[in-house]
Amino acid sequence: MSSDSWSDRILGGFRKTSERLGGNLTGVAARLDDAALDDIEDALITSDLGPGAAGRIRAKLAEKSFGLEITQTELKEAVAEEIAEILRPVAKPLEVTAFPRPQVILVIGVNGSGKTTTIAKLAHLFTEDDYGVLLAAGDTFRAAAIGQLATWAERAGVDIVRGPEGGDPASIVFDAVKQATDTGIDALVVDTAGRLQNKKELMEELAKIRRVLGKLNEEAPHDVVLVLDATNGQNALSQIDVFKEVAGVTGLIMTKLDGTARGGVLVAAAEQYGLPIHAIGVGEKMEDLRPFDPDLVARVIAGVA
Repeated sequence: MSSDSWSDRILGGFRKTSERLGGNLTGVAARLDDAALDDIEDALITSDLGPGAAGRIRAKLAEKSFGLEITQTELKEAVAEEIAEILRPVAKPLEVTAFPRPQVILVIGVNGSGKTTTIAKLAHLFTEDDYGVLLAAGDTFRAAAIGQLATWAERAGVDIVRGPEGGDPASIVFDAVKQATDTGIDALVVDTAGRLQNKKELMEELAKIRRVLGKLNEEAPHDVVLVLDATNGQNALSQIDVFKEVAGVTGLIMTKLDGTARGGVLVAAAEQYGLPIHAIGVGEKMEDLRPFDPDLVARVIAGVA
């Protein structure tokens, strides 16, 4: 996919977020005094950037431009730059670097977050870079999850290790690691259960998977990637809290940014947690997941791209 095509998708995907922030910033006074800065901070908070990021951006604007006349375009440019300052440190593509292979990537997230389709899209990204990829259907709690992942694996052109509904996820992961090792696979991407109703049960299941992985490769899992649905807004942040506790999250992927005005939560997550953001999703197609570009996203959110 060309960079221009992806830029167009980002622009379209974040349009609702951009329009929301732009609307909230409209009417801010031309002179950046305390009242205008208060209005800007409120606009950022109501656009789901969160109080932490909003306060940080307010302080930076005050430091650079307090008392100066500023146009709406200049204001949006300044906000875009401050958003980019928050996002740049966490923009880290998910790279296959483990040795010995395979690199084991556990993918976690609540049901409905787009976790299963994201796994297939990750596989597509890796295969584009000529890596060998294997999927493991570790969410055995739902038969639909196994079938859905198998369908997406076929679309992505990669193999899948699966078991029966209600089977032992750790056993499936064990078989998948053995197969990946024996066949020289570079990346093993593992689906996991997404239910949060019983945190203790989920924690025990993930702990068992980790123990099994440790017997085969003491470095595994190399990555624990949490998939977040942007339409949940600030509720996505509470999911980070829970999954950090039960799974030791190492990075994030944000999905469904094309269907929400709440994409500002991406900024809130970056400011509050500092976890790597590996990729973002702006659609249902296989190519609609790409590595996270902080400068492009910042400008689109602020309405200057």
